[in-house]
Amino acid sequence: MKQRALLSVADKTGLIDLARALVAQDWEIISTGGTLAALRDAGIDAVGVETVTASPEMLGGRVKTLHPHIHAGILARRSVPEDMATLAAQGIVPIDLVAVNLYPFAETIARPGVTREQAIEQIDIGGPTMVRAAAKNYAGVSVLTAPSQYAEFCERLAAGTVDAAYRFALAQAAFAHTADYDARIAAYLRAQTDGDTAFPAVWPARYERQAILRYGENPHQQAAFYRDTTCTTGLAYARQLHGKALSYNNLADTDAAWQLVSSLLGVGCAIIKHTNPCGTALGATTEEAFARAFAADDVSAYGGIVACNAPVDLAAAKLMRPIFFEVIIAPHFTEDARALLSEKKNLRLLEATAPATDEYQLKTVSGGVLVQEADAAPDDESTWEVVTKRVPTEAEYAALRLAWAVVRHVKSNAIVVSNAEATLGIGAGQMNRVGAAQIALAAAGDAARGAALASDAFFPFGDTVEAAAAAGITAIIQPGGSIRDAESVEAADAAGIAMVCTGRRHFRHG
Repeated sequence: MKQRALLSVADKTGLIDLARALVAQDWEIISTGGTLAALRDAGIDAVGVETVTASPEMLGGRVKTLHPHIHAGILARRSVPEDMATLAAQGIVPIDLVAVNLYPFAETIARPGVTREQAIEQIDIGGPTMVRAAAKNYAGVSVLTAPSQYAEFCERLAAGTVDAAYRFALAQAAFAHTADYDARIAAYLRAQTDGDTAFPAVWPARYERQAILRYGENPHQQAAFYRDTTCTTGLAYARQLHGKALSYNNLADTDAAWQLVSSLLGVGCAIIKHTNPCGTALGATTEEAFARAFAADDVSAYGGIVACNAPVDLAAAKLMRPIFFEVIIAPHFTEDARALLSEKKNLRLLEATAPATDEYQLKTVSGGVLVQEADAAPDDESTWEVVTKRVPTEAEYAALRLAWAVVRHVKSNAIVVSNAEATLGIGAGQMNRVGAAQIALAAAGDAARGAALASDAFFPFGDTVEAAAAAGITAIIQPGGSIRDAESVEAADAAGIAMVCTGRRHFRHG
């Protein structure tokens, strides 16, 4: 008896080559709809599935492969005599290969203006059912779900090495494929409804591997990089223009830099080390913004990550080139800037689009995962309240805005000292707030006089304000909300400091 393959693919890439390889090995091919037409147009003999089922396609193509003559042929266990006897009694021929890729649901929902009805029509039913059936019965059936698998299958077919281990690997890929497909559908449908569906009873997995990394945070840890298949922007979709492969720490640091710089209003640059900013600045040009960000902490910046939210031109590249950086990420590099920076073989250059502001963040804990909305929405200055006798000047407001934009990207407890152009000192990840302030103020030194200070959370006591006053800080921005707010306000008034409360905390625990 000839071996039999069922081919039914939305993506016709590689279809004809696969079919010809099967025909060369004397396989029989059954097929459906557009796939059948494509095969016949190429001169390949194939049997329509309706011939096998003795039933026409129904409901506009919604029902065509959901039939015992298809699924019994796929699911029959070759090693179970009763299964094979049942096939013989019913006149059913076993199916040894299922090559199916699914309706283009993700491509459909990515189109502007697509309706829910249009999206739902692209939810494949028969395809996933056949894929799952074939994967379940991998002991006797091969399942192909992507054109990228065809070449190896054809090579193995010709060499006679389509063995159980290979079929098991194909089955693993098939179940991952249908899981991802269902996750995309679940995510889309969840987004169609307001309310509690933002956090469904089951959080669907939706990630595909992009790379096996050399190691994780440390050399003894294995690691890989996965991309969220429901997104289209951010670091995971960046294009690497130059340099060696990114490491686990490179990716973590670059994402922190890219998220920070993408949140800035105006031309900006951020330099990141160990996911915390060394310096962040604004400027009239990328060159100016970089120069200010680097000057903010030129010692810590060594070996760091540079992120710019405007194109990197030759003038900026000339400033960056002499310094050792791991990664430079920007929306674009001019041709001459790229050529100059590419002279450094170990420097990675990435072009990326800004991350979405409505993403969810996932953090694993032992035995589970925490899910939250990303803290990416811009602050509403109309809700800010001046709580001191003195109101900030326009220059102080500009410094407060920059400090407040940066502090949400610094690990808590976090303090940022800034003027209107650049950060001057940053205190990150301290166990108490006054300790973070002392680090930031010491880094700023004399530049703290007349500068602004931002705190990611309220002051539990007045000691941080007193430290700021002693360093010459003239304006402070913080969420407020402490039972001792009056103590901090009193300390600010005594020092002539203007204080703004935003009503919004920006903890960042990592």
